[in-house]
Amino acid sequence: MTDLSNSFFADGPVQLPAGGPLYLQLKRWIEDAIHRGAINPGDALPSERDLATRVDVSRVTVRKAVLHLVKEGVLVQRHGSGTFVAPLTQRVEQSLSQLTSFTEDMARRGMAVHAEWLDRGLYAPSPEETVILGLSSDDLVARIARLRLTGDTPLAIERASLSARTLPDPEAIGDSLYTHLDKTGNRPTRAIQRIRAANLAEEDALLLEVPVGSAGLNIERTSYLASGRVIEFTRSIYRGDTYDFVAELRIGEAPTIGGKTP
Repeated sequence: MTDLSNSFFADGPVQLPAGGPLYLQLKRWIEDAIHRGAINPGDALPSERDLATRVDVSRVTVRKAVLHLVKEGVLVQRHGSGTFVAPLTQRVEQSLSQLTSFTEDMARRGMAVHAEWLDRGLYAPSPEETVILGLSSDDLVARIARLRLTGDTPLAIERASLSARTLPDPEAIGDSLYTHLDKTGNRPTRAIQRIRAANLAEEDALLLEVPVGSAGLNIERTSYLASGRVIEFTRSIYRGDTYDFVAELRIGEAPTIGGKTP
């Protein structure tokens, strides 16, 4: 952690930038301290009381400035730990033209990833799962939910549903669902994905360690075997500040009429 006496308050008496309400002046001063390296990504911000005393403002002013910086993603608050400068995040590009697992996709980029299990078990299917996966009234559905991380940075939440006939033991999955399905001859060969922008609700924002209402990407993937049977239905939520989805587009060949190009 940064030594506050030698860095954050190193310039002697604090001179807030002029102009605007006091909390905005303090906000700009904190942003400047981060930009000039007085406090670094991952470092803890001084306590609310310490900031108020050293800058000679009220704690209400400090709280308002900090909340604005949290909403903008400059700071992050961790329950029971304090307020920290948000870590720098590496943006990840994912191709929309290849059907790969999260683990495989990150491995190609040389990024080590791991998962925290949120849920895995067998359940009675929802009406939506019954229709999409082609289940009967007596069938069970295997659900797995994971938080995917690189290092300490959460990137995505994945919630997948498969027929229990395909995945009778969700506990048997290792690092990659697709690797497990490959071993049983059930790896999908194609998929349809739908992507839409969304503001993250409280539960997902807490898991992804971003402010509530932050930009995210909701992705629904329906995956198929070569036979055309649906094998997997997955809903994923990606952090908007870490992911770019990239697609290559090509102009199709001109149509022909009677064997001739019009």
